[in-house]
Amino acid sequence: MRYYTYFPGCSAEASAVAYGLSTEAVGRALEMDLIELEDWNCCGSTPYGSLNELESICISTRNLALAEKRGLDLVTPCSACNIALNKANSYLREYAPLRRQVEESLAAADLEYRGGVRVRHLVDVLLNDVGIEDLGSKVKRSLRGLKVAPYYGCQLVRPSLGFDDPESPRSLDLLTESLGAEAVPFPLKSRCCGGSLILAEEDLALGLMGKLLANAKENGAQCLVTPCPLCQTNLDAYQRKVNSKFKTNYDLPVLFITQLIGVALGLEPKALGLGKNIVSPMKLLAPYL
Repeated sequence: MRYYTYFPGCSAEASAVAYGLSTEAVGRALEMDLIELEDWNCCGSTPYGSLNELESICISTRNLALAEKRGLDLVTPCSACNIALNKANSYLREYAPLRRQVEESLAAADLEYRGGVRVRHLVDVLLNDVGIEDLGSKVKRSLRGLKVAPYYGCQLVRPSLGFDDPESPRSLDLLTESLGAEAVPFPLKSRCCGGSLILAEEDLALGLMGKLLANAKENGAQCLVTPCPLCQTNLDAYQRKVNSKFKTNYDLPVLFITQLIGVALGLEPKALGLGKNIVSPMKLLAPYL
């Protein structure tokens, strides 16, 4: 059994409930004890930081201070949370005046942080702790014949956190192939989906999504897989709007990497939240369920 402190992030309990469900289900199947961080709060994500960087770093560091008490790696399935928590660690090391302000804030809540928490993305853990061979050995339903476009998004490997190449990542491809599926060529696999821009500049964001869906489709993908809650929401929930705007007819399910792994491990669709995807994957995955 491998033990980790688990930071689900806000999305896993709201817009990406399926990610939270499938992460926990896959964790159990792979003998990963994901011990949820007690009393965690928002990671201080990018929109928060753009408005008040000090507050963003303070609330992010509060999570790190709570996690430090356990002495385990802090694992999150969310790319944005991973960036925010690692950013807090980095800034506290590099900027002494900021560190003093954050320490003062923590002290008001009877907390302190000594900088001892290693923050990791779930993909990093699956790739390097579980490992490709071990994951492959646990496959009960090979996904042979399924053509998947692994979509990294812009935050999983950038800025570089050391577990994959920021310009030509392979981690999702390797995980996908270990399940028996084919990872199709996908040149735009680390391009931005538009992120929260969908709220302020919808036409621009839809254009970015349209390019991603077109690139996946033209390379033979039957579905996309991603480890990012916001990427999944955009490409899944707004796919119909993309079709309407650009007169296309995409019907590409967008799965979380944990949903795809869970199917190969023989887990039940309900446990993986497969019924919560907007573009239903059920017909495509029927041969493997």
